[in-house]
Amino acid sequence: MLLNYLRPVLYFIPLAVVQLVIVPLISIAEIAPNVILIMIVFYTLKYGQIYGMITGFVLGFALDLISGGLAGAFMFSFTVSVFIAGYFYNENKIEINTASSFYLVILFIAAAINAFLYSAVANTNSDVGILYLAVEDGILPGLYTTALGLPVVIFNTRKGIE
Repeated sequence: MLLNYLRPVLYFIPLAVVQLVIVPLISIAEIAPNVILIMIVFYTLKYGQIYGMITGFVLGFALDLISGGLAGAFMFSFTVSVFIAGYFYNENKIEINTASSFYLVILFIAAAINAFLYSAVANTNSDVGILYLAVEDGILPGLYTTALGLPVVIFNTRKGIE
């Protein structure tokens, strides 16, 4: 039981390094994926909405501390996007939700909301419109994050990734 709570924290450390060091190198026109959100959405669909919200809150706070960005921006965006992804949790359909293309749909919704909320909170340019934030800073990073989440579906067998 304790391992279920420690596992995302242990996975967070290398994923935070990837997010802060490698992801800026593979970003396309300042559109970057969020590899930490892929893990948080997976664990939300595996263990439930409350578990995912707590995980998103804690890991978002940790990412805020180590990234040096606006304090609370990742924490807020992770918590809200995982809250919405948690509505797809059903303990009878865990394998279907995490090992099928439906996971990619849920990941896209959560990633688009996450990117939009993070941009809306952390944006310092007041000339940016809501449509620009929704498309350029919401949908496009959501698509990129979903593309990077494809290996989760491919390599997740019916027995599941612990």
